[in-house]
Amino acid sequence: MTNTKLIARLLAAATLSVASIASVYAADAGQQDAAMAGATKAAASTTDAAITAQIKSALSDQKQIGVSTAEGVVVLTGSVPNTDIGTKAIQTASAVPGVKEVKSELTVASK
Repeated sequence: MTNTKLIARLLAAATLSVASIASVYAADAGQQDAAMAGATKAAASTTDAAITAQIKSALSDQKQIGVSTAEGVVVLTGSVPNTDIGTKAIQTASAVPGVKEVKSELTVASK
């Protein structure tokens, strides 16, 4: 009888040890996933800043056009003198590497 109790206790201890180790690995995996998500987000924001800077540089003669970028989506805002300038700004932004989409909130100034 004593051997049976001893074996039962050893099995219970082994089960608890395995469960404890599994929870440590699961927590570690969750931390790694969170770290990777943070790194991806940081890389995206760096890329977004670079995209914005490159577009602003290319549109330096059009100070009235605002540029913002989030996750590769560029938003152009402001007022332009005519539709040709607005179209050129959209084409310029679209040509920058890393741009997924360009949204135009540009308005044409009335004369």
